[in-house]
Amino acid sequence: MTSSVSTDKAPAPVGAYPHARRVGNLLFLSGVGPREPGSNRIPGNEYDIDGQLIAYDIEAQCRQVFANVRAVLEACGARWQDLVDVTVFLTDMQHDFAAYNRLYAEHFTDAQPCRTTLGISALPTPIAIELKCIAVVNDDA
Repeated sequence: MTSSVSTDKAPAPVGAYPHARRVGNLLFLSGVGPREPGSNRIPGNEYDIDGQLIAYDIEAQCRQVFANVRAVLEACGARWQDLVDVTVFLTDMQHDFAAYNRLYAEHFTDAQPCRTTLGISALPTPIAIELKCIAVVNDDA
C-alpha cells in the first residue's frame, strides 16, 4: 500500500511533492522547513528594505520546524514518538548547531530517533533549517 498525504496544518510544499508518503507501515516526510502554515512567514527572519535577508533566529526556526513536523505526522495518523530517523540540514553549522542541538534535546525527550545533521550551503527558501523524517506507523493508523 502506498499513499500520499498533504495537510493545511503545515506550510504548503515549495514544489511538486506531498508532505508525506506512506509505504506499508513506513511514513516518509518530505523536507519540512520552518515556514508558518497559511502565511509562509519564516519566524525570526529580518529583511532589509529591498527584501534581502539580513538576520534570522535559529531558535524560532527550530521551534516552528518541530511544530510543522508534528503537524504532518498527525495528519498521517502518526505521533512524535513514531519517528525513527531524522536528517537535519543546517545552513550554518558552526553558528547554529549548539542552539539547534539544545532545542532538539528538549523536543526529543522520550522519542530518540536516529539522527544525522548536515551542514549545507543553502536551502531553496531563506530558511536556516530543514528536517527530513521517517516514522513507523501502526497498522491501525
